[in-house]
Amino acid sequence: MEKRTSTEAIESSEACYSTLEQWARGKIQAQLQQLLEEEVTTFLGRARHERRGTVSPIDPPTGSRNGYGKPRTFSMMSGTVTVRRPRVRDLTERFASKVLPLFKRRTQEVGTLLPELYLHGLSTGDFELALRGLLGKGAPLSASSLQRLKARFELEYETWKKQDLSDLEVVYWWADGLYVKAGIEDRKSALLTIVGALTTGEKIVLACESGERESKESWLKLLRDLKHRGLTFPRLTVADGHLGIWAACGEIHPTSEEQRCWNHKITNVLDALPKRVQLKAAEWLKAMPYAKTKAECERRRDECVRTYRRTEGKAVDTLLRDWDRMVTFYAFPREHWRHLRTTNIVESPFASVRLRTDASRCYKRVEGAKAIIWKMLRVAERSWRKLNAPELLPLVASGMPFKDGIRLKSEHKRNDMDHQPERTAA
Repeated sequence: MEKRTSTEAIESSEACYSTLEQWARGKIQAQLQQLLEEEVTTFLGRARHERRGTVSPIDPPTGSRNGYGKPRTFSMMSGTVTVRRPRVRDLTERFASKVLPLFKRRTQEVGTLLPELYLHGLSTGDFELALRGLLGKGAPLSASSLQRLKARFELEYETWKKQDLSDLEVVYWWADGLYVKAGIEDRKSALLTIVGALTTGEKIVLACESGERESKESWLKLLRDLKHRGLTFPRLTVADGHLGIWAACGEIHPTSEEQRCWNHKITNVLDALPKRVQLKAAEWLKAMPYAKTKAECERRRDECVRTYRRTEGKAVDTLLRDWDRMVTFYAFPREHWRHLRTTNIVESPFASVRLRTDASRCYKRVEGAKAIIWKMLRVAERSWRKLNAPELLPLVASGMPFKDGIRLKSEHKRNDMDHQPERTAA
């Protein structure tokens, strides 16, 4: 027998490796076809070409094989294969395959993969290419399947909007009105979004509704809906200064503390300054919210005001405007300050949302756009990290006072003692 050289062996190995995917799919296809054949054999009680009278049961099943149906593709995580379903005739009831039910063209795992791919930032074209690459040319993708996917999201969104919220203990929430280039017909409209932090430290989406971001009426409608669904409003609201939520909160939840977003404030002040001084001013402005005490923060503010009062009065007025709302976070635990200074908790997830909606401007209806974007936020919600020091959140929810981020134990104890006789008498 002629010996094979090492070079020939390597070439043979490479040939096998290069066709491994095709070989594996062929094996899976053959096994699936065999499963379908065995299923019919078990149902009829006899093998192919075996006569009914030769089988052992006293009352053999009725029916007989009747060839095969048309070739059909079936997608699995390992790829797409083509099989032919065996047909059975002369039955009192239709034969239902448990291996490959009628109208099923993919496994449950592939069904889960479709919305995950769609929601993770792929435009329609990229979505199709990705599926073709993963599952082969027969991947179950069509315009109608995408429409069904969107319709499912809309139904889930409408159900979510009606959920009871009375069991949620929200300590903080962040609100913003964010514009996206899809489905929101009026250019003044935005998605009014609220993300809340629970006493466990978890962050969840509480609201995602279209409206005008600077409109008190739009925010009032949203807040009233949350209240109607049983939500207890939190101790602190964090939002941009130009939102209508401040007026709405003042009417429906006047006891809430209010914190304006420092990122928006810094941007507004810099926009009022000439470019030649923006770099230096930005250093001062960005250092303010990182001061360790409220007094230190205001000292840095005063230095900035003295420097620019004469030449840049508009920028100074912008800095001082609504100042009390800029330093509210000092009355809460220091461990939470990084979360409370800005509305990044809402805006960061929307960065990926904008990538998705910018890439695919196929949402013509407001309802469809809201549902898709809400679904993307819910997917992002799974990966959100908890707030720092979650053990402090129940204390905040109970009204525990803090000064410059430090808990005021003596004052809280004194208040407890003041109320003790009243509780005893009750």
